Amino acid sequence: MEMDQMIIAVREALDDMKARDIVEIDVTNKSTVTDRMVIASGTSKRHVMSIGQHVQEEMKRQGVMPLGIEGVDTGEWVLVDLGDLVVHVMMPDARSFYDLEKLWGFDGVTESETV
Repeated sequence: MEMDQMIIAVREALDDMKARDIVEIDVTNKSTVTDRMVIASGTSKRHVMSIGQHVQEEMKRQGVMPLGIEGVDTGEWVLVDLGDLVVHVMMPDARSFYDLEKLWGFDGVTESETV
């Protein structure tokens, strides 16, 4: 699956589960681990866990086998590793504390917003 299609599928899965504050960050020139990140928030630990599991299941359904999922046991921060795309679903407090947007130099504009 092409990256643009994968991002659309992930965003739809996040929207299905009513994830909040969804941002996409291009880290192609900043990371050797992945090319893109999508970060979203949930309203409770159970919500965060459910969102992460839904993203994993939806991507499998579309033929993309996740390399792994971490954090479903705690629900503070769930990471779904799709290889070239990593999805982070976090509780607002964890998201604020780790501030991945600042860490990766997010400028507040996603590619999908500029099209």
